[in-house]
Amino acid sequence: MRWITVGSMDLLECETCDGTWVEAAAFERVCASRENQAVVLHAPRAPRTVTSVQADRVRYRPCPRCGKLMNRVNFGRMSGAIVDVCRGHGTFLDRGELHQVVRFIQEGGLDRAREIQRQELAEGRRQAAVIERAATREGPAAGPYAWNERWLSDLLESLFGTKNP
Repeated sequence: MRWITVGSMDLLECETCDGTWVEAAAFERVCASRENQAVVLHAPRAPRTVTSVQADRVRYRPCPRCGKLMNRVNFGRMSGAIVDVCRGHGTFLDRGELHQVVRFIQEGGLDRAREIQRQELAEGRRQAAVIERAATREGPAAGPYAWNERWLSDLLESLFGTKNP
């Protein structure tokens, strides 16, 4: 791997696979700064001189800093860019994935992902509250397994908007 400078950021680029290692702090700066995103999108790329890597083979990479295998994560849970992350050390991105991540961010992808996560959390809290209310209302009078049909029907309707058939 060799160090390259993109704008004010130093990145490691693999000469074999053309992937990029971005230290954790630099990756956070890219995600947060439109200026750094613009630099990444407009950075010239050297022509690829290696043969393509098998796309269907999943490979877990070791972190260049600590040597532990990194986690594979779909950036933003929905970007389609599967990046390799070592928490606290950095992120390895295959060829083109840094551009894909930046485009995802600039097109509002992180905002959409946060909104979906917020909705999922709110729905989970709503369902937990419904179950708690149902359990304290007419729920199991003789223990947790003594549910009556009306209580179950009310619970299903509260959770899913349907009645028990």
